[in-house]
Amino acid sequence: MRLLLDENVPLPMARIVGLLVKQHDVNHVAVLDGWAGTLDVDLYERASAAGFEVVLTNDTKQLTRPLEVAAIAKSGLHRIEYRHNHKHGGLVGMGAAIATVCAGLPHALDELEHADGQRLISLNGVDPSRQNRLRIVDPTAVPPKFWPSSAM
Repeated sequence: MRLLLDENVPLPMARIVGLLVKQHDVNHVAVLDGWAGTLDVDLYERASAAGFEVVLTNDTKQLTRPLEVAAIAKSGLHRIEYRHNHKHGGLVGMGAAIATVCAGLPHALDELEHADGQRLISLNGVDPSRQNRLRIVDPTAVPPKFWPSSAM
């Protein structure tokens, strides 16, 4: 399949997606000549005309804007969105976004390979909060089984 990554998808994500789904043709709006800055209402028609089949975006508000919804529907392109929790910025936010896409995109593309029409897919996010990403054990307070005791 030919995937187009929307301009709001960070370029590092494009490199990772390209490695993750090598069997698919992955392009980013920012690296295609003359595509940077294309408005979403025009992007879907342009992408369809260029032979793309899927648009990956983190613009979760597209489906609340009537003109963009009409453009997406008219294009016939599959649309995959992932949420980028901006309150977790920097490395934590980017890591969560990458984890979300890496975990969900292969499943989404498999579904699209068998779809009999246009699909809109939302990838479920990975919770980047510290309490949900880490389990920390102090072995002096709660020693794992077979942990050597200090009495030895």
